[in-house]
Amino acid sequence: MKVRKAVIPAAGLGTRMLPATKTVPKEMLPLVDKPALQYIIEEAAAAGIEDILVVTNRAKSAMDDYFDYYPELETRLLQAGKDRELHEVRHAADLANIFYVRQKETKGLGHAIWRAKRFVGDEPFAVLLGDDIMRSRTPVIGQLMAAAEKYDASAVGVQQVPLSAISKYCSLKVEPLEERIFRTTDMVEKPRPEQVFSNYAILGRYVLKPGIFDILENQAPGYGGEIQLTDGLGELCKRERMVAVDFEGRRYDTGNLKGFLEATIDFSLEHPETGEWLKEFLKEKAAAL
Repeated sequence: MKVRKAVIPAAGLGTRMLPATKTVPKEMLPLVDKPALQYIIEEAAAAGIEDILVVTNRAKSAMDDYFDYYPELETRLLQAGKDRELHEVRHAADLANIFYVRQKETKGLGHAIWRAKRFVGDEPFAVLLGDDIMRSRTPVIGQLMAAAEKYDASAVGVQQVPLSAISKYCSLKVEPLEERIFRTTDMVEKPRPEQVFSNYAILGRYVLKPGIFDILENQAPGYGGEIQLTDGLGELCKRERMVAVDFEGRRYDTGNLKGFLEATIDFSLEHPETGEWLKEFLKEKAAAL
């Protein structure tokens, strides 16, 4: 079960990050020196993904421009002897074969995934949500791909969340298969207390078989009046085998201000040009409080 393609839904309006996202796609906001979307594409490429479809909207052409060559800039950098900067600029464009399709109507995550049907064809494919940045030794999507291949199944990336917060996520019904891998047979989006199956929730990574498209095409609107991917997955796991992978890694929700700032600080502390400076800066600020 070779996974060669990935879909990144990035058509949201970014309302949790206004006013910056009025004109700048939230996926293009910089985390230190790279846009958030680049970290996600790098994760997919590191796991062996060759072709990536980004689902966008009419206001997000900056993504297409960024992951492309820029001959005028590259010539200027070459003439100035700025080899490192030139490498970084070309690196982003060479990560993978990147394609784009627009979600012409805001109908929810399930509808955005359905827009990838022609791109995917009859192959299994990965999904990486545009808000979720993962930090791990082994790419998180690669962990899901390995489990999906082993069990010949769709796979969803999960972690435990506090029961007090599960109503903000989805809740999965799970049965252990092996360490960190479960069979999942049902799930519910934004559950009420009496609907909670467990405190395992899907967090931004999926490997799906193409049977999901027929389900989404006929899926009725769910929570929030939108076509919910979770509702489609709930039906898929009743028709086909699906596993839940309690992945190893740290997830950052960069679609909200606190998560974005948390990721910015952590990435800055690890960056060779800012790490030591930021440590001292934070010490000084903490001492002054």
